[in-house]
Amino acid sequence: MTQRIISHVAIYILSAVMIVFGIYHLQHPRYMLVFVPNNLPGGINWVYVVGIALILAAIAFIVNKFVKIAAYLLALLLIIFVVMVHLPAYRDAGDVELRRTAFIDLLQDLAIAAFALHIAGSADRHGMKY
Repeated sequence: MTQRIISHVAIYILSAVMIVFGIYHLQHPRYMLVFVPNNLPGGINWVYVVGIALILAAIAFIVNKFVKIAAYLLALLLIIFVVMVHLPAYRDAGDVELRRTAFIDLLQDLAIAAFALHIAGSADRHGMKY
């Protein structure tokens, strides 16, 4: 019983954080645009897509529907961020502080991706098995 409560709380915390990130993407797209790679067509549209994706994944977790696919897609999105945003930022940072920040962002997104994969692995086609 206690394990189920802990799992619920962890998923709800992740969902709340994702909703905040998603809303931030939608409210401040110009600030987030600096993280979109220059060689990626679409520019600011990607900021909106990511914001909506984060909110939809959070909703899927909260209502316990489409959890497996939402978690796999969230993990994929975060791994793409690591490869396309954080690794280049880390590699190209001239300043020690910028390099440290990029590395922390990289680790943060990898950790959340790992949590999303854990959620996906714990879910079945009906949602989480609490």
